[in-house]
Amino acid sequence: MIDLRSDTVTKPTEAMRAEMAAAEVGDDVWGDDPTVTALEDEVAELLGKEAALFVTSGTQGNLTALMSHCARGDEYIVGDHAHQFWYEAGGGAVLGGSHPQTVRMLPDGRLDLDHVRSVIKVDDPHFARSRLLCVENTHDGKVLPLSFHAEAQALAAEHGLRTHLDGARLWNAAVALGVEPNEVAAGFDSVSVCLSKGLGAPMGSVMAGSAEVVAQARRWRKMLGGGLRQAGIVAAGGRHAIRHHRERLAEDHAKAARLGEGLGALDAITVDSCSTNMLFATFTVDPAPVAAAAEAKGIKLAINGHGCRMVTHLDVTDEDVEAVIDLVTGALDG
Repeated sequence: MIDLRSDTVTKPTEAMRAEMAAAEVGDDVWGDDPTVTALEDEVAELLGKEAALFVTSGTQGNLTALMSHCARGDEYIVGDHAHQFWYEAGGGAVLGGSHPQTVRMLPDGRLDLDHVRSVIKVDDPHFARSRLLCVENTHDGKVLPLSFHAEAQALAAEHGLRTHLDGARLWNAAVALGVEPNEVAAGFDSVSVCLSKGLGAPMGSVMAGSAEVVAQARRWRKMLGGGLRQAGIVAAGGRHAIRHHRERLAEDHAKAARLGEGLGALDAITVDSCSTNMLFATFTVDPAPVAAAAEAKGIKLAINGHGCRMVTHLDVTDEDVEAVIDLVTGALDG
């Protein structure tokens, strides 16, 4: 089966499974799981932060960070198409009591900083208190330049705001930019990174920041039901992933580029190819024949209307990419 719906569908490799099976474990709620502690220390070092916290998901990582920065009635400023706003079930408002103030996201994933500046509230009891600026890198597979990070952080500092980076695919951004992960995370008060997307671990994310922020996040994680016991079994998968699967993300990027090249050559498809492992194809004809052919061949595609997002990952081979190009070409030719 070829599954291009997302890089969350990866399966643990045999080497990862072996490391998980052999993991030394303890009760992490008591702080006794050495494998979880080792993962947190390694990710904190990779990201250049004082401390880190293993969480169940990127959503929980973003939410624990948000709740650590913002009190009830505070406001976080976030992109109008950001994952944190669209796809995390409104947790910031429902569970954190924080008000989301959306701002325009530009086509390349950057926030419109002029719009950000215009929505920052003055200190007035009529308004929610502007407290946090959230950035996402990558966004829809697009890599934001580090110069934008610096501009956003400078604006935040000017107005006394803290900053959070939703870096679910920060690893992809670092590889695409040719820099170390700590350079992407630099300057942010907190950052959340995912282990279960392109890196291929079965679950988990890590939220990193100052020791103070992470201590607050640990308390919120417990309240949110994220305190796990012998979590070293899954943390071992994350440790294996960050050690062995980060640099190979460049292979996923190359496969996405080849997929975009092959599909973009077809008259019935327009491709928005990104610089990482994600591309968006728009059909100018009815895509039903493609969907039917894919289903018949056991190929999973996320076709929505005339659009289709395709994501390459650890379990997609070069041969799989060529097979998808051939299938789509044949289906469109009728």
